Amino acid sequence: MDFAPGMLELHPKSQKIECIFGNFNDQNLFDILLTYKYDHVFSASALQWAEDLDRVFQEIKRFNVPISLAIFTSNTFKTLYETASLKPLLRSAQELDDLQKKYFDADFEIVQYKLEFDSIREMFKYIKQSGVSGSRSVLSYKQMKKLMNEYPLNYLEFEVAFITSV
Repeated sequence: MDFAPGMLELHPKSQKIECIFGNFNDQNLFDILLTYKYDHVFSASALQWAEDLDRVFQEIKRFNVPISLAIFTSNTFKTLYETASLKPLLRSAQELDDLQKKYFDADFEIVQYKLEFDSIREMFKYIKQSGVSGSRSVLSYKQMKKLMNEYPLNYLEFEVAFITSV
């Protein structure tokens, strides 16, 4: 499920997989989804954009099946946000852990990794095109140019919380 048709196109195709256009911030979507039967709920790099993750977790719990969730945390782009003097857009790992414990009997693991680039320009192009910024533009052109000149790394930092149950 995704509210970006282009992202749905990236998903593997199979007779056992149905891609659904929808926004998990919309309660009506969960009412529709509850009419289906599921073996497992998977989510990769989408739930961090939930406006009310507490409600989304509550709805996922209603499916009563194992889960495998990957959610980016506030330490994603940590140096980028610090260099730009911006507050992170995402929830902290601790917030995610506290919230998931309300609904799931699951393992919780944090993994940090980095993605290197040949140039700062390529890195910022990646951010814009990949959707990892949530399509949010928070800097003016002048601020972006300053950030590109001052960014001290040749990579982006990512931190992902993995929530899995059986």
